Amino acid sequence: MKASGLPTWNLSDLYQGIDDPKIEADLRDSLQRAERFEQQYRGRILSGELTGKRFFEALEELESIREGVDRVLAYAYLVFAADTQNPKHGALLQRTQERFTELQRHLLFFELEWTAVPEKKAEEWMQAPELSRYRHFLDSIRKWAPHRLSEAEEKILEEKANTGIRAFQRLFDETINQIQFQVDIDGERRSLTEQEALALLYEPQREVRRAAAKGLTEGLERNAPLFTFIFNQIVADHASDDRLRHFPDPMASRNLSNEIEPAAVDALLAACESYYGLVARYYRLKKAQLGLDQLYDYDRYAPMTARTEPIPFDKAKGQVLSAFTDFSPQVAEIAALFFEKNWIDAPVRPGKRGGAFSHGTVPSVHPYVFVNYLGNPRDVMTLAHELGHGVHQWVSRKQNYFNFDTPLTTAETASVFAEMLVFHRLRTEEQDPKQRLALLMEKLEESFATIFRQVVLCRFEQRVHAARRTEGELSPDRINQLWLSENRAMFGDALTLTDDYRWWWMYISHFIHSPFYTYAYAFGHLLVLALYQKYLEEGAGFVPKYLELLSAGGSQSPNQLIREKIGLDITKRDFWQGGLRFLEQMLEEAERLAPTVSAKLS
Repeated sequence: MKASGLPTWNLSDLYQGIDDPKIEADLRDSLQRAERFEQQYRGRILSGELTGKRFFEALEELESIREGVDRVLAYAYLVFAADTQNPKHGALLQRTQERFTELQRHLLFFELEWTAVPEKKAEEWMQAPELSRYRHFLDSIRKWAPHRLSEAEEKILEEKANTGIRAFQRLFDETINQIQFQVDIDGERRSLTEQEALALLYEPQREVRRAAAKGLTEGLERNAPLFTFIFNQIVADHASDDRLRHFPDPMASRNLSNEIEPAAVDALLAACESYYGLVARYYRLKKAQLGLDQLYDYDRYAPMTARTEPIPFDKAKGQVLSAFTDFSPQVAEIAALFFEKNWIDAPVRPGKRGGAFSHGTVPSVHPYVFVNYLGNPRDVMTLAHELGHGVHQWVSRKQNYFNFDTPLTTAETASVFAEMLVFHRLRTEEQDPKQRLALLMEKLEESFATIFRQVVLCRFEQRVHAARRTEGELSPDRINQLWLSENRAMFGDALTLTDDYRWWWMYISHFIHSPFYTYAYAFGHLLVLALYQKYLEEGAGFVPKYLELLSAGGSQSPNQLIREKIGLDITKRDFWQGGLRFLEQMLEEAERLAPTVSAKLS
């Protein structure tokens, strides 16, 4: 689909442009305020001499300083994501990160002093009525106490990060977004971005999918030395952090930031692995429906119905907003703001980062949605997904800066729920059994990708991190071996992984930017299946509770929020199995419906 007619975002609510003098003024102001904050409060947190009221004033000032610099960071990140090839954008991001590091040197003392405050005094402060809005934030900081280093060491780590891990992350982004993947289709060689090449894996024609897979593989393999080196450095840096901060295993820091017990994560992963058989069952069904003797990795996302024209963006917008309206007019009104006010960047273009996200920026502004829209049915669901994030971030703005963002474990709640709403509406409207089956199978496929594939990615990361610590720097072949091993465990004999597929770990940015992020997708999707079942049972009565859950942001731990707002206990094994059984019932429905659909695609 051509970019014409697709919205591009207007970032002027943040800044007027990369040369806006207010950027430098805000950075300078934030730094000056941070210096004054240090002069005013250094030593007074640890001494416990502040009254509850004075401590509250310190937190308000700290919050304002951090929000001010994060506004600039958000703008720099969004500009860079929209065009990674513009050197001015990279320079702005680097300059902003360096100024943030400079500012952090003056604020770092606060968290270190707070974690060292004796328990009795800390509890006295946290129980003060005026500090109620900061209670969860303060409690969360103290949980990191065993992993804090000295102030001098923390300052060094923060400063070196700009030329260390953050530099490697930027190098990854710029490299993957500059590769032109060569795909041969009908005698014509096309130079495509990563997103365009991946989109062809959803095409009906098998030869197109095969050609896209080949072109993607060649582009990745050509850059294998660099990507392998970057991945090794990211994993080695993670190991260094774990040693310095005394984390017992590679996932421990992620679990702590996600506010979830390791045992609960282990239960989630094990429950999902016990249902890997569903994935094999599904792909056997898909193979039969496609009329293929063998299903290869490039056939995974083959559509169940022949696609004609791309779905216009306006139609996608209408489908999403209509589904939101059915659930809650309030949700639809919030989502509509993103279209009305140009808070969405949709076109695919050279230099634009791949994937999709919604950036919450800061509470005093609003979120921005980023997608690469090509007009596929999957893109409609992606739009719904990111708008779900956007709605979540919008309603949680009523929380303070420290509480409006959520841990990764609940960050996917509204996004996946939004997809379920669109799926439910499309399924209800569709009368053709063939199309109903296609919708059902596409939803199962998306759910499997969000749950089981993410578990595979997490297990792969675990094995890579473990191997890097015991074997030293890993070769591409060693990483490829670990990648194929974990993927084969999920697919079984229902799908054949080609030799090319061994390189496909390279384009997954979560491994670089957010190690062990991936299990949060499985967590979020299974949580949503439980929430959606509650919605089907309770109807309109569920909506206020759901909006209250979203509005709470990160003001409580995920377990507390879900138990208090919705009445579900995520610590119980039955909770996870309930969501997995829901998927199994969907697959059984597809298996019953399949024999009634006679036409097969080739």
